Amino acid sequence: MSKFSDYFIQLQERNRAQGGIHSCPELIECVQQMGFLPLLDSGIQGFSAESLMAEECRFIQFPDGSWEWPLWEWKGSVIRDGGCVYGKFFAGKAGFISREWWPDFFNWRRSQHPTPEEGSIEDMILATLREHGSMKTRNLRAACDFTGKNMRSKFDAIVCRLQMGARIVTEDFVYPVDRHGHEYGFGWALLTTPECLLGKDACMCERNPHESYQRMAEHFNHLLPRVPEKLIRKLLK
Repeated sequence: MSKFSDYFIQLQERNRAQGGIHSCPELIECVQQMGFLPLLDSGIQGFSAESLMAEECRFIQFPDGSWEWPLWEWKGSVIRDGGCVYGKFFAGKAGFISREWWPDFFNWRRSQHPTPEEGSIEDMILATLREHGSMKTRNLRAACDFTGKNMRSKFDAIVCRLQMGARIVTEDFVYPVDRHGHEYGFGWALLTTPECLLGKDACMCERNPHESYQRMAEHFNHLLPRVPEKLIRKLLK
């Protein structure tokens, strides 16, 4: 039995729960135990926060068009209260990484994504973000003048690459508020740099990039022993 399976069996037994995670604290504990956890479908069956939720915590749409999705609402709390790092890290898909594993991930990904060339679009986006500390995605897009036709998708693709390179992370989520003071919608990501969010020391690693990759690959192999190596490599690279 893998550590992945063993952990969830223990979690369910301890909470006398059947069918998965029921609360935000349980999700935080899950990320801390696992080290890496994609939010939605990762391409590896069962390896996502969504697939581990209890039935009542999954997405529900009501007849009037409104919806409820506890997992989506918990994202910000996992970052703030769990001290986790969140971003589009796994083959362009979003997920969590624990503080314990962040230095190795940061070390490896930075080696694979060199510092953007001075004066490039990527460099401009990072400079704007550093100047402000953190910005909502739409505000960062406007500040960088990505306002024309089809510019949103272009901007989102660049920011995704910067997240894959561990140069941009999500600090929190900001939601619009209706006239009754209630938050609604899917919210906007509040973007920042990992150095600003965690501090430079929390991003430092004593290993070289190849050693960091090997350490993460071994960790994944222990967690998911039956998963083909090519799928693990896809998530890490």
